[in-house]
Amino acid sequence: MAAVSFEYGLALAAILFILGLVGLLTRRSLVFMLLCVEIMLNAAGFAFIVAGARWGGADGQVMFIFLLTMAAAEVAVGLALILVLSGRVPGAVPDEAAAGGEPAPVDMRSLLDTDYQKDAQAGRTRP
Repeated sequence: MAAVSFEYGLALAAILFILGLVGLLTRRSLVFMLLCVEIMLNAAGFAFIVAGARWGGADGQVMFIFLLTMAAAEVAVGLALILVLSGRVPGAVPDEAAAGGEPAPVDMRSLLDTDYQKDAQAGRTRP
């Protein structure tokens, strides 16, 4: 089996990274943006593996395992945020989430505890 040269490996990693970056900048879906970030992380990990193979060390593989664990944590947090946003913003589009949409009305009196309500009714104030 023929070995892939160092330059070809880094070129493939760069192409994957650029594809992920273009997808991240052009798409509006949060799920697709999360997928593009994963592609970029995998491209960085592939570059570590190619570099480690070039210099004959296991450092690249160790870094790739670290990147995989970080990507798994990022997916867990990202999907949790998407689930929270999808309940508040229909379609979970980042532009709508940044705009904030219509906030839910909050009755501030219901948030106060009963002692403050009784004092307010009696005309007393607290420091």
